[in-house]
Amino acid sequence: MSVLFSVKRFDELSTVELYKILRLRAEVFVVEQDCVYQDIDNKDQRALHVIGYKNDEVVAYTRIFDVGDYFENASIGRVVVAEKERQFGYGHDLIKESISAVADHFKTETIKISAQTYLKKFYTSHGFNQVGEEYLEDGIPHIAMIRA
Repeated sequence: MSVLFSVKRFDELSTVELYKILRLRAEVFVVEQDCVYQDIDNKDQRALHVIGYKNDEVVAYTRIFDVGDYFENASIGRVVVAEKERQFGYGHDLIKESISAVADHFKTETIKISAQTYLKKFYTSHGFNQVGEEYLEDGIPHIAMIRA
């Protein structure tokens, strides 16, 4: 079974969808990665939300930003796939959908991300290249990457 993707503005999200998105983000970024940080950061309202559904459940998600809304370039963030769904390669589908959504909605090919360092090979396979040195974000090693 594949994942069906949808792109929505914040005000288009139902309360149930928003709840499922925030739950997935908390399950992975706070609980699984054991990282205490402020996930709800008042940036969701400016983002477009790329949501992957499987059997009515949110199993994959990113939020994307236009040029200047987060970084100087368009960006993709909060990249997450439910742990039990990672074996199916949905992360690759999610990134492809997110890159396509940036191009369609923001009319740019240049995308900046703040990637967890251990995922460098994954993002490189999608055309991203490291810029700068590794840094800590919320106690987790990250690198900046650009896709142009």
